This record gives sequence, C-alpha cells and structure tokens, in this order.
Amino acid sequence: MDSAALKQTGVSLKTLIDTGRGELLSGDMQFKERDLNIRDKMLIQVASFLHRELPIRLAHRVRDLESVPEMLQQKSIQQVREWYVQSYDDIRQCPPPRTREVEKHFAKLLHDIYSRHAPVLLTMARGVWELRESFRASGDKHARDHVRLYFYDFDRLHNFLDGFYMSRIGIRILIGHYLALREGHPGGGAAGDDWIGMVCQTTSPAAIAAAAIEDAKFVCTRQYGDAPDVTLHGRLDLTFSYVPSHLHYIMMELIKNSMRATVEYHGLDEIDMYPIRIVIADGEENEDVVIKVADEGGGIRRSYMNRIWSYLFTTADPAVQKGFIELGEVESDHAKESPLAGLGYGLPISRSYARYFGGDLSVMSMEGYGTDAFVHCSRLGHHSEPLP
Repeated sequence: MDSAALKQTGVSLKTLIDTGRGELLSGDMQFKERDLNIRDKMLIQVASFLHRELPIRLAHRVRDLESVPEMLQQKSIQQVREWYVQSYDDIRQCPPPRTREVEKHFAKLLHDIYSRHAPVLLTMARGVWELRESFRASGDKHARDHVRLYFYDFDRLHNFLDGFYMSRIGIRILIGHYLALREGHPGGGAAGDDWIGMVCQTTSPAAIAAAAIEDAKFVCTRQYGDAPDVTLHGRLDLTFSYVPSHLHYIMMELIKNSMRATVEYHGLDEIDMYPIRIVIADGEENEDVVIKVADEGGGIRRSYMNRIWSYLFTTADPAVQKGFIELGEVESDHAKESPLAGLGYGLPISRSYARYFGGDLSVMSMEGYGTDAFVHCSRLGHHSEPLP
C-alpha cells in the first residue's frame, strides 16, 4: 500500500471542536456547489480530510501487522488485517466527497467501516491468545522458550500493541466524530448547544462517575452477588470539554477493578465498611482535571506494578480466559458480554484513552491496604494525538 509511506496528520480536541463549529473553513477550499450553507461546507471539509487521511492510517496499520509475522499467522490477526485492507480499498474506490450527494454516500461508507471495525480490539486479543497457545501446544522446548521470550519481552510486544490500539482509538474518533456531526450527537440535543460531534463542552466528571458506578455495580453484583458502596467528593459541579464515552470507559474500568479487589480482599460481609472514594479536583489555574479512585482492597504487589500495564497480564480466573477463545462474534469490544476485563486489557486501554488527548493514567498501591488510581484529563485540549 503506497499510502503507508505518507505521514499521518494528528488532530487535537480543540481541532475537533473548532472544525465542528465551522471555524476552520478555508477560503482556498473549492466547493462544486454554490448553494452550500455553513454546515454543508463543514461536512464536506471534514469528509474530504477523512478521505485523504483514513487510507494513510489504515495502510500504516496493515504495514504494522505485517511486521510481526508470528502474529500474522494467527487466524484472528488475519481477520483484522482483512478488515483494514477492505476498508482501505473501499475508501480509495470512493470519489472525493466534494458535493452533498457524494458526501452522503461517503458517510454511509464510513458508517459501515465503523461497524466492521467495532470488534477489532477483542479480535486482536484473541489472536494474541492463539499465538501463545500455539507455542504451548507444540510441546517443543524451543517453542516454549520462544513464547516465554516473546511474551515477556515487554518492549517488543507491548509497544506494538500500544501503538496499534492507540491508532485504533484515533481512527474511531475521526469517523465517530464525523458521523456524530452529520447525524446529531450522543447527547440528543440541538446542534450547537453542548455537543459538537462526539465532544461535549459541558462534560461532568461527577455525572459520568455516577453512571460508571451503576454499570460497575451491575457487573460486580452479577459476579459476586453484591458490590461495595462508592462515594463522590470534590468538584462535583465541574464541567469541561471532553469525549464522555472515553471518560466513562476509564472510570468504569477503575471502579470495577476497585470493587473486585474490595470484595475479594474483605469478603461480602464486610464490604460496607470499606467504601470506594472518588475525588474530583480542578482549579482555574490547574493544567489538568484530575480524578482519583481510591479503594482499600488490599493493594497490588510491588512486583506486579509494571505488569499491570501489559496486555498479557491478568489475575482473572483461567476459565474466563479459556472461555474467551471459544466465544463467538460480539458486536463491540465494550459490549457487556465482552470478556476483555478478564484478559488484563482494562488498564492499558484506559491509559491509552487518557493519553489520547494529552492526559494520563497512573496507579499507586500500598500492598496490604489499597490502591489509588489517578486520571489526568487536559483542560486545554491543545495536545495533538500521539500517533505511532
């Protein structure tokens, strides 16, 4: 793919907002129709950018997959590659969206691509599992040594997966934001009030935390029969511009981890005495909005701290992992039936979401007591996405 030789163009949260408002329309851009309003011009501008940019990003990911031949031998990884190649070909065969009619057709094409790629994360995880199991099943000592070196060579595998998943977030943000600009937005209100595409200008960390608490309680209660209480503290009135779906995913993963640790460390009879605390901090001079999730679930061993960011480390029941490989197709990586939480992907993917717009996720633990997780979200939105 020739497009793999071209440079990717990063975007920032501020760029998404300004473009969605029509503030970045250029007088140099040629429109084939004269009766276009501001919204029409904005959509054609965004669609034209995606028509150029997405093939480049898709080609980069195909090249990356082909650079790891051991993984590309696995059926699931081959499936992911086929999705990326098909999407690349679909966009390249579509004419540039310079009229309303072609832009409408292009939007339908991207909607299909967005759905096609929904289970990429889960399918990639299955492929990594298949590779590990193929080495183990061989019974060959050299193969066992190889898999041990391969899967615990943290830099090699983690950097590849981290870059691949970060790029996937970017592709889905670009497509999802464009589709939301066309079709309205997740908030359901009129265009131009609080929402601009996928970005809510009045994102409330407290409201998102409250929703994540309920979702995490559902998951915890389904597995254990009960769930610890969670209390909210700090700047509960705070709002800022952000992508709520990203923050919800991060918060749910952290709360879910804290609930599990609390239940398993203290038992169901005593969890009421050890509530999980969420603290939201912000100030006008602060660089970041910071959210802390603190539990008293016994903490994490110091020797495990580096491994919690690996896509191959999990303390989940092996039966969960075995069931994962036998799972049929799911519509989305984040569907409730998805077993990703049992595969150790929650924390590293959450950190990728946090870092995508210039934030971060860090974890501090006191073994024998509990764990504090800190989510940093940039308030300014000027950070360009970290493209691999």
